[in-house]
Amino acid sequence: MLISVIVTTYNRPDALRAALAGLCAQIDRGFEVLIADDGSRDDTRQLVESLAAGAPIPVRHVWQEDRGFRAGAARNRAAAIAAGDYLLFLDGDCIPRPDWIAQHRRLAEPGWMVAGNRILLSERFTQHALERGEPVHGWSLGQWRLAQLAGHINRTLPLRRLALGPLRKLGARRWQRVRTCNLGVWAADFRAVNGFDEQFEGWGFEDSDLAVRLLNHGVRRKEGAFATGVLHLWHREHDRRFEAKNRALLQQRIASRDVRASVGLDRYLTGGCEAQA
Repeated sequence: MLISVIVTTYNRPDALRAALAGLCAQIDRGFEVLIADDGSRDDTRQLVESLAAGAPIPVRHVWQEDRGFRAGAARNRAAAIAAGDYLLFLDGDCIPRPDWIAQHRRLAEPGWMVAGNRILLSERFTQHALERGEPVHGWSLGQWRLAQLAGHINRTLPLRRLALGPLRKLGARRWQRVRTCNLGVWAADFRAVNGFDEQFEGWGFEDSDLAVRLLNHGVRRKEGAFATGVLHLWHREHDRRFEAKNRALLQQRIASRDVRASVGLDRYLTGGCEAQA
């Protein structure tokens, strides 16, 4: 099964470099990477082209014009040209550990999405790691315990590996805590709900809306904790001026029981993506 990893980015090439380093270090190589670029400057394109030339897996750059925060549209553009049967969504400031793909593949199951979690790195430690090119994706649990004691991260629990078994399905109908910084979805299910709804512009709730519509479609939520945790680099808080508007859209969606996005993936399925190998 080919997996398509869709990595969202915007004008943060240092973080993207670290995320791609983690992807290139995966023990499972059965995947491709699509950089869903929300209008970054040319230095991001140059970075992707440079890294793609020596990457052990295919890496493509999918760019859209910078018209404000439109992460949903960027992801839709990338998903429209993804070749995989399974989609993994990852933010460009989140670093996967070497077994991230393998763990998601193990948890993938028809009729289910897998919601992963994260640990948060401090501002100081993020700056240190990026400036030095520290390969934190390969750090041991012992190293992360020391980092927690030093105040560099908020917790280590997401980095531990536990089987959990049927416990992973206890929150099968919960849309809460589904974040597209770490989410696995079957491509067929993503197409069935028409991807992300691009009515959600600016920060907030476009991932919750996707989760709600997937649940309305009959897809259930499987817990990815203790298997798929990623390392979330520090960043400044996003502009939240559209938070109230997006929250209201989400509440309307929950009440309506709609499945398909009003403005979504089907806009790009006939072409129009600016993709670069």
